[in-house]
Amino acid sequence: GIPSVALLPNAGPGSIQRFFAELLRTSHMTEDMFVQEVEAFEPHHEAVARLNAKYGLDFGLLTNMQPFGKLGVLTRSAITLVTTCEDLQDPMTPDIAEFYKKEGTIFEAVGPLLDKAGARRAAGHKFNASEGDSKHAAKHTGGEVDAEDLLQRVRAARAIGRSTILVSMGTVITGDSPDMGWEGRQKDNTGNPRGLTGRELCRAAWAGAFDAFGESSAEKGPLLIVSLGPQADPFGDLEPPANALCLPVVPQVDVLRLGVDAFLTHGGQNSFTEGLASGVPLLVCPGFGDQVVNAEKAEVMGIGLQVPRPDPDAGHEAAAAAQYRADVAERLRRVCSEKAYLEKASECAGRLQRAGGVPRAVEVMLTFAKGGAPPAPKVEAVMVIEAKAASAVGGA
Repeated sequence: GIPSVALLPNAGPGSIQRFFAELLRTSHMTEDMFVQEVEAFEPHHEAVARLNAKYGLDFGLLTNMQPFGKLGVLTRSAITLVTTCEDLQDPMTPDIAEFYKKEGTIFEAVGPLLDKAGARRAAGHKFNASEGDSKHAAKHTGGEVDAEDLLQRVRAARAIGRSTILVSMGTVITGDSPDMGWEGRQKDNTGNPRGLTGRELCRAAWAGAFDAFGESSAEKGPLLIVSLGPQADPFGDLEPPANALCLPVVPQVDVLRLGVDAFLTHGGQNSFTEGLASGVPLLVCPGFGDQVVNAEKAEVMGIGLQVPRPDPDAGHEAAAAAQYRADVAERLRRVCSEKAYLEKASECAGRLQRAGGVPRAVEVMLTFAKGGAPPAPKVEAVMVIEAKAASAVGGA
């Protein structure tokens, strides 16, 4: 009899369709192939069985995705909290909207759920940790630096009007996932790997940021903050400039909260939302999945630019990485210099803040815990995509 409150950390229920479409496209899979993968993945069977046995549930194995992009599990909750604002949600196609309406599924956009300053957060994405992982020294001119020292340096830079640029390619692509991690590559339509590895992509992105704003003195130019991930030798032969502070893990939310002038990000949903909530212009360098969708959004919303992941043929990887590096440098300079991106990013931040955040989420949950009535549905929560947009999503 205890009401369930679900959390959807995406751009609303309409975003799932685009995410699945992009995932299937980059994986060269059909919906049927995806379902077969799920059905053949024994750990998934075991996890579902444990949940059903322990809590008396009847969860299935995601064998029916129709209408394409639905999340049937959300129909089991009294309400689903969405971590964006109403007008920044992705619109739903008519069949998705009708499905949730028929099931009586309620969505409440509460804005980003950002934790308090100084909170300890999970970081890194390695399945097989080794002795040297995450223990490499930060490469910068002043020796080793920890998170608090980093934040003090950001505060000092802001106090004197010095620009600060944050760079992070995320946790998955810097980790050891065989498909999407440091040595992983995308696959062609026959299932064979092709293109740049995560390692080559990250190093080219970091190099582009260094080319754009690197200096020979720690006190010159912008303060560059780079989150490297858990690899023991993230840079290889790449040498960071003197004005760069590079750490395995950066307290990203805290740095963004203090204020940065630009955020080079992989565009994962959490980082994308954190950047939007902070009013920071973005340069999105996506790796896969929803990152590609968010990179496109950044340009459509006018809050930044993107540099798509290269997809070179065999033998042309080095040239593609060099061009990618140059594109990152050029577009990062534009994001930092053209004020229109900052203006649009500030507008988005204001809209997200008005959604309520953590206090609003707590209010909604307490209302349901006390048996209160659900909030009145908002028009934007059941937006229907126009025919033109629906066609674009279908081809994503």
